[in-house]
Amino acid sequence: MCGRLNVIDDMFVQALMEDLRVNNSDEMLYSRFKMPTNDISIVRETEDGERQLQTATWWLLQQTTYHGFKPSRFTSFNTRSDKLNQPNSAGFTPFRESRCIVIAKGFGETETKGSRNVYHDFIAENAAVAFGGLYREWQHPKTGESRVSCSIITNPPHPDLLPYHSKASPMILPEDESIMDAWLSPHNQQVDMFDELLTPALRHDFIAQKIDKPSLHNAIGKPSRLTPNDFLAAQRSTNE
Repeated sequence: MCGRLNVIDDMFVQALMEDLRVNNSDEMLYSRFKMPTNDISIVRETEDGERQLQTATWWLLQQTTYHGFKPSRFTSFNTRSDKLNQPNSAGFTPFRESRCIVIAKGFGETETKGSRNVYHDFIAENAAVAFGGLYREWQHPKTGESRVSCSIITNPPHPDLLPYHSKASPMILPEDESIMDAWLSPHNQQVDMFDELLTPALRHDFIAQKIDKPSLHNAIGKPSRLTPNDFLAAQRSTNE
């Protein structure tokens, strides 16, 4: 799963927003530590083709309260890729109608070992990360309040991430303009074209750092470089 985001203001995050033609990049919500139920920035495309940052609650399913909304009791900050094509699942309709991109510098994972949690942060090296996400729009029946919520899609565990997290890996989109365009288009419901994205892929070099706890992020030991096999294969293909 992907349970923490690092969204710092650096040149690679800025460059990715520029590549995606985001027209309000000054509204990005920056923070080194974003966690589920926080407000984060997503990139969405409007019906007229404009790319915008939209503030969204990182918890796809929202519950109506008397005065507003609160996160549903059903965990939904991640949406499993194997549920995307199940008609009654929370992600089925958003996968076809309201996909988004979550831009970050890195992410964090938690692995439970015995009775304790072990935390690692992963920072993209010389890159920013484009996570594949979903969003929903809500309107309160009494107050008229509008809210947008989102989730990050997760794939099965990535082999190179297994030493750090054994349950899942985040969907990371490739640096391919045609795929990004198709992903963001609200008019594109041909989701079969995204089948390859449902396979674990990290796509970047990462610096992996063990930390004491996410809120403090004090380093434990030395960082290590994580160069996933799929990234090496992509580099070889590019050079051929």
